[in-house]
Amino acid sequence: MKRQRQTVCVQGLGFVGAAMAVAVSLSRDNSGNCRYDVIGVELPTEEGFRRVESINEGQFPLPTIDQSLVLATRNSVAEGNLSATTDQSVYEKAEVVIIDVALDIPIGIDSREINFSVLEEAAKTVGRSVRPGTLVIIETTVAPGTCEKIIIPILAKECKKRNLPEDSILVAHSYERVMPGNKYLDSIINFWRVFAGYTGDAAYSCRQFLETIINTKNFPLTELSSLASSETAKIMENSYRAANIAFIDEWTKFAEAIGIDLFEIIRAISIRPTHSNIRYPGVGVGGYCLTKDPLFAPAAASQIFNLSGLSFPFIDLTQKINQRMPYHVVDRLDQMFDMSLSRKRILIFGVSYRSDIGDSRYTPTETLVRELETRDAVVLLNDPLVEFWDEMERPVPSQLPDQSVDGVILAVAHTSYKQAQIFDWILNHSDVIVDAVDFFTAKEICLFETKGLRVCSIGRGGVKNHE
Repeated sequence: MKRQRQTVCVQGLGFVGAAMAVAVSLSRDNSGNCRYDVIGVELPTEEGFRRVESINEGQFPLPTIDQSLVLATRNSVAEGNLSATTDQSVYEKAEVVIIDVALDIPIGIDSREINFSVLEEAAKTVGRSVRPGTLVIIETTVAPGTCEKIIIPILAKECKKRNLPEDSILVAHSYERVMPGNKYLDSIINFWRVFAGYTGDAAYSCRQFLETIINTKNFPLTELSSLASSETAKIMENSYRAANIAFIDEWTKFAEAIGIDLFEIIRAISIRPTHSNIRYPGVGVGGYCLTKDPLFAPAAASQIFNLSGLSFPFIDLTQKINQRMPYHVVDRLDQMFDMSLSRKRILIFGVSYRSDIGDSRYTPTETLVRELETRDAVVLLNDPLVEFWDEMERPVPSQLPDQSVDGVILAVAHTSYKQAQIFDWILNHSDVIVDAVDFFTAKEICLFETKGLRVCSIGRGGVKNHE
């Protein structure tokens, strides 16, 4: 007799949810059979319908260079255990629901208040439908206190409306560490996980489920004592990384000022095991995590816990420094043109917030573009993974222009740029280069200079040598 598979619903098919749905669909029992029927659930919007259609056609719905993820999506759909829908009633079938919807907070303003509306509506939708005993895992990055003080009360209220015990639903938090890129899928299946359950039963069920998805033999799970601890771990984790990046900013400017190479210095420092994760100079912080997650701590203190008198000066300073970093890149370019960028044609290589992904949310390139245009430059764009820049409402060519430009900025080190040999194009179409991501080798920079191009590298001194 064929064993009936459990149903797992993934709510939200963005960069985390879509990949998580595929990862869950790959789980197999001891006989090699599919363990779960996975249903990705989206809202009935234009983008929601597009993502649902893509998955049901066997295509991963977002840009990716990870061919293992592309192949896994196709195979799971063909196998019949991965599908997507906008029909919210499917939660009735689920033994497990994974919530992967957005939780936003304004960035760059003094008054920061979390907008819980999307997450609250998501919790209500789940609470109206799921059966008693269903495991609900919040994978969304949330402010400390969100699960216990916002999500669980909503689920309890919905259960009460259905004449069910208010604690009918098992709630756990297990934050994602998804890293889109060439190891997108691997960053879920073969990576460490932290989790916590609201009750002992919820923690047990969450552990049992995660152990069927993740290679826990090599990447053991870490169980924390409370939901708030798990929520805080994610926020602190990303705050640490954002602070690490901000720390490099002043050293970047120092190295440039005295004519030394910060990259070789950091490589020397990082040999020491205690300093192996020190960051490198760059355009700035971008993406949906590092830009906003640190802000959840002060917001939680005031908005969720009603605490007064707590301050987060380190987080505040980190945010200010990281938001200013792209302006330094523009300043360096401005110096190359004798402080006059007016009507200069500047091509930016890279719109996404980091290499080898197609995600443009909070990309530092946006600040680059806005500041260049404020200084009256004419900005051209190129990115092989971003076809349309939603936030700026602009198409992004993947092909290089036929016409020459006055200068280029290497803002994102996509692997395909190396493969496309943009070196030759720049050599023949530009006079000035700002390498903001350590893209070109010393040999390539030397060759540029021998051909008469002026090169500036963020984190390396030498602008004066090109005047």
